[in-house]
Amino acid sequence: MKTESLEIVIIEDEEDILELLEYHLQKAGYETMGFLSTDKVEQFLEEENPALMIVDRNLPGCEGSEFIANLRKYGYNIPVIFLTARDKDIDIEEGFERGGDDYITKPFKPKELILRVQALLRRSGATSNDKIKYKDLTLNIENHTLTIDHERIELTNLEFKLLHTFVKNPNITLNRDFLRDEVWGDDNMNFHDKTINVTINRLKKKIDPTGEKEYFVPIWGVGYKLV
Repeated sequence: MKTESLEIVIIEDEEDILELLEYHLQKAGYETMGFLSTDKVEQFLEEENPALMIVDRNLPGCEGSEFIANLRKYGYNIPVIFLTARDKDIDIEEGFERGGDDYITKPFKPKELILRVQALLRRSGATSNDKIKYKDLTLNIENHTLTIDHERIELTNLEFKLLHTFVKNPNITLNRDFLRDEVWGDDNMNFHDKTINVTINRLKKKIDPTGEKEYFVPIWGVGYKLV
């Protein structure tokens, strides 16, 4: 997966620092989305799937680490780097305890930040060619395995292919004809109208047995969307 396809969210209330961060990250090949506060970030995360977040702690309205702690409670596992002037030992401990994956204090060196971003993306699997991540799902394309929060979930080849197709097209409505051709391919002679429904329901029971995460949304008369 190329870095160009990886989007990084930055939450920083000082515009000059935000612009500096975006400049260096874009120069390194990443897409960026900047916010001056946490106000519209949750709405953005409902629609997009960024690879990483860089978050200041001294933000207007909501302290950065508290915001991340709440995201973790909602089930968001996006890797987070805190970039902040809060440099006391207790601040750093608090940052990690509230869901941070790395902690950088200001003033910072742009090159070090990029290296830490690259390292964290490698650890999360986001830049691995044989892995695709979506929220808490990690698909290993080479051996057709799925893990959720490091727990292996057994899928049939057909179920894996179906999930892979959705993960490659997140937040996009996939119609039944597309799914039939993409997933079933030459085997679609044995394809029936209810085949997709049955396979998706079987897949949902395996990856979301309690039904709390609601990965798939049915689009009436069209198909399904992974959200």
